[in-house]
Amino acid sequence: MLWRVHTRFLGNSQDHTECDGFVSYIIGFLQVRSRFWGTNWIHEGWRQGLRSALEEFAGEAVDGTGALRPDAKKSLSRESQPRRLGWVGSYAVVPLARGIRVVSSMMSKEKSMKCRALWLSGKCFGLFLLLLVSACWEQKAACSEAPAKQIPWEPVGLSGGGAMFSPAISPADPNLMMLNCDMSAAYISEDGGRNWRMIHHAQLRTDIRCRPGFHPSDPNIIYASSRGRLRISRDRGRTFTPVGDLRESLYGEIAINPSDANVMLVGTRNGQCWLSRDAGTAWTACNGPDGQVIGFHFDRTRKGRVMFAATGKGIWRSEDGGQTWAEKTSGPQRKEIQGFAGGSNSADNVIMLYCTIRSREENGTFKGGIYCSRDRGETWHWAMGRGINMETKKADRWAYGSIPQYKQLLATDAKPLTVYAMNTSTGFHPPHHDTVYHSDDGGETWRDTYFMDPRFERYNVAPNYVTASTGQSFKGGDVPFGVAICNTDPNRLILVRSECHVTHDGGKTWFNGHTYPAPGDSPKPGCAWVCNGLVVTTTWNYCFDPFEGNRHYIAYTDIGFARSTDGGKTWTWWDKYSWAPWRNTCYEIAFDPAVPGKMWGAFSNVHDIPNDNIISERHGHNRPGGVCISRDFGTSWEHEARGIPPRPVTSVVLDTRSSKGMRTLYAGVFMEGVYKSTDDGKTWALKKNGLGHPQNMRVSRVTLHRDGTLFAMVCAKRPAYGKPLMSKGVGLYRSRDGAETWTKVNASRLFLYPKDFTVHPENSSIILVGTCDSSWEDRSGGLYLSEDGGGTWQRIGREGRQTFGGYFHPKFDGWIYMTLTEGAPGAGLWLTRDNGMTWEAFNDLPFSNIQRVAFAPSNDAVMYVTTFGGSVWRGPIVPHEE
Repeated sequence: MLWRVHTRFLGNSQDHTECDGFVSYIIGFLQVRSRFWGTNWIHEGWRQGLRSALEEFAGEAVDGTGALRPDAKKSLSRESQPRRLGWVGSYAVVPLARGIRVVSSMMSKEKSMKCRALWLSGKCFGLFLLLLVSACWEQKAACSEAPAKQIPWEPVGLSGGGAMFSPAISPADPNLMMLNCDMSAAYISEDGGRNWRMIHHAQLRTDIRCRPGFHPSDPNIIYASSRGRLRISRDRGRTFTPVGDLRESLYGEIAINPSDANVMLVGTRNGQCWLSRDAGTAWTACNGPDGQVIGFHFDRTRKGRVMFAATGKGIWRSEDGGQTWAEKTSGPQRKEIQGFAGGSNSADNVIMLYCTIRSREENGTFKGGIYCSRDRGETWHWAMGRGINMETKKADRWAYGSIPQYKQLLATDAKPLTVYAMNTSTGFHPPHHDTVYHSDDGGETWRDTYFMDPRFERYNVAPNYVTASTGQSFKGGDVPFGVAICNTDPNRLILVRSECHVTHDGGKTWFNGHTYPAPGDSPKPGCAWVCNGLVVTTTWNYCFDPFEGNRHYIAYTDIGFARSTDGGKTWTWWDKYSWAPWRNTCYEIAFDPAVPGKMWGAFSNVHDIPNDNIISERHGHNRPGGVCISRDFGTSWEHEARGIPPRPVTSVVLDTRSSKGMRTLYAGVFMEGVYKSTDDGKTWALKKNGLGHPQNMRVSRVTLHRDGTLFAMVCAKRPAYGKPLMSKGVGLYRSRDGAETWTKVNASRLFLYPKDFTVHPENSSIILVGTCDSSWEDRSGGLYLSEDGGGTWQRIGREGRQTFGGYFHPKFDGWIYMTLTEGAPGAGLWLTRDNGMTWEAFNDLPFSNIQRVAFAPSNDAVMYVTTFGGSVWRGPIVPHEE
């Protein structure tokens, strides 16, 4: 029985099974640990004692060297020897010293007595270990006989909250929907928009400028743009493959002829239209349409042979299947086309074309807006009928503009006279609001159908965590980022911003496609919300409450902060009465180790520090931030800190050695330095002696090691947009005197573009720094390791141009996780189990732009990863094997 335990630990199925392998695991583990303890105390006597213990337990099965006797090998059942090491219960079995062999050593007589004592102690220790393993094995035998269960990756946290674009609905299955977000991912819903699945990054990357195309009759077939390149799915969006010879980047729309699915039209970013007659395999440029594509229509009354293409410069028609094109924009007074839609029905012999041009005011009269054509574009008529907004001045100070702009139109072949129009607002409240206008008579009469603010009398959008928590919406008056309609069901629409709203009844009611309340809960402040898979937000840190294991917290961009009281199953958003004064971003949380519910947070109205939006100077970084305190488990936050200027606070850490009620805390303040408080966070003082450079004090993270060493990262900076990164100030700094003085850790190695760092929990001289290429010509980015406190550095990993960071596993020595973000070419999460000698990719993780990792205190088999745009994902600590 014990030999079976031994072979399971070894993972061997070959005839060279040896008992000293198990001894090696135990000794290897202790040797690796002793490296960080500063001594090597594993003596040969211990090895001999362990071997002796194994011999006594195994009896005749073991020879004098500790190897399994040949005749005993036959008695071992091969079924009881798994192919490779897996899991025992929920704990990973780690071969830390696979290559170590027990070797006899010559000992002098002077050492014989000492070694005899060590031999006896090692033997006793070995017997104890084997008894313990045997008992554990008997308890876990049934579980371990079966193959290890794979832990699936699943999204965690609040859904929505980030920008979404280019949605589409399948005409063959109205419950099948797709959309894109601006943070690299695309999503599929198969239940009408209530729940979503992220498409794996290896299958499809987002394209916010090109609407996907669903096959008109086969719901399994989807065409989509992956970063401008055409791909096809034949299994409802689970896998995508490249298709066709089109080398131009896609733009606008992928349109499929409902009468002949082999005929397709697409727009490209160079202002051309392209035609395929063989289901996307071969493409030819259309001679005629010019400009960025807005939309297409195939005339069903002519079996799709007549087709239309609309761009920002006009509308064109082809009557010969796309061979020749003629412009048909004579009706509208201008060619500044903003929106286009068409519907045609062969049964009723009806074709309707709709377009919008820029609205304007002439002598107090509304001009422009929506036009329609009933004769295939030969003539156009003004379609701004009764009930639609034609104001020419602002109704209040919240107006988007003084005149409504109609930028988006939707129509269908099922009911060509039904048309929807989306407008910008001339005031906050109806009838001036931004809404969805609905007409069933081709634009002769209109009615508004979308009332998203809870204070509106005709409020008809289901509450989400923002509206339920605050009693209001935070709309800006512009049109949605993207809209779509089902061509076979004109009652089904989807519109997206940072929310996703869906209607199945033509706009009478709308539900949230990005979240819904937890079962048994009703929308209200403090309500818990379910993650429905539409995760489009950036997360910086995932935290576990030190007192209550089911309390989890997420530090977010855009939506600030969320908390869970059920282990991450459902989430509660803060509200306007409890949130921090700077609610856009929470970067980090620090917990009081003695007071349940007491925590400090680093907040800012500047997001993306230290990612490329900030480093490239694309985003402004002069908005404020600060440190806040919560005494009720993050339910409410208060700003009590005095002395910190209103700058983005990127980090907050607490010295656990300080006194309760008078805690010492440190805060990283962007463009200022490190601030210190010794009175529980009430007053703060700047500590920057030796830190950074007067021209670069962009502190992006601070950590405090358990030995009292303080570290601070100063991130990259450009003197101006488009200029090379400057070397002044940037780098990792260390303080051993409570932030009074600082020295540069990487003085021996220049890092122009570092993102994050980690210090080994047992030894503050072992440091990891994640860096990025500083330019397109540079290839110096990667994960760097120093084992001598920064004296020397070795690059141990590089899988892409932008490495975010590296993270030590808290329990398994030699295990390091490397994360890539912002354009990771493949997997964004990697693991080494040998200190960087070899790396394994987490290919099953659907999202690729990974930032940090966190390990569940209650489950050693699970970890959490924060991402740049994909919320939080929970999954296995080791990659799944193919």
